[in-house]
Amino acid sequence: MTTTASTLLDEIVRAHGPALLAHTTRLTGGDRHRAEDVVQETWLRAWRNLTRLTDDQGSVRGWLKRVAHNIAVDQHRARAARPAEVEMPATDPTATPERADEVVDRLFVADVLRSLPTAHRATLAEVYLADRSTAGAAVALRVPVGTVKSRVHNALRTLRTTVPALEAA
Repeated sequence: MTTTASTLLDEIVRAHGPALLAHTTRLTGGDRHRAEDVVQETWLRAWRNLTRLTDDQGSVRGWLKRVAHNIAVDQHRARAARPAEVEMPATDPTATPERADEVVDRLFVADVLRSLPTAHRATLAEVYLADRSTAGAAVALRVPVGTVKSRVHNALRTLRTTVPALEAA
């Protein structure tokens, strides 16, 4: 762009800039940021068509307002054509375990527990599944505390030897 072209554009911006921003702010429903984007694009198009922006070829302000109107309409249509943007949830939806994995785990544990004698299975259920202390499990099972401790020890030892996945536990 030559110095005279730059000077001409500067004059047009000074003369029509405030009115163009007010016009585009109304076009965008009062959204100042969108209005500034429209004005910026309008100035770019004005620079590209500087030879057409003379009073002898029509109203410069009218041309700028029409171009700004067309840009605002195009932007509105582009936003309407896209799906609405939504915010990401605060929690990661992939962080929760799959329900299918939970079902498989429950079935596996049920099978493993069925392999134990009834007394050992009941003792493990009281201590681990019901989250009782050995004293609480002893009361619930009506056996001495020492019996609960030995049943838990023997049941876990049996599980470690019969279930390969529990050897690392």
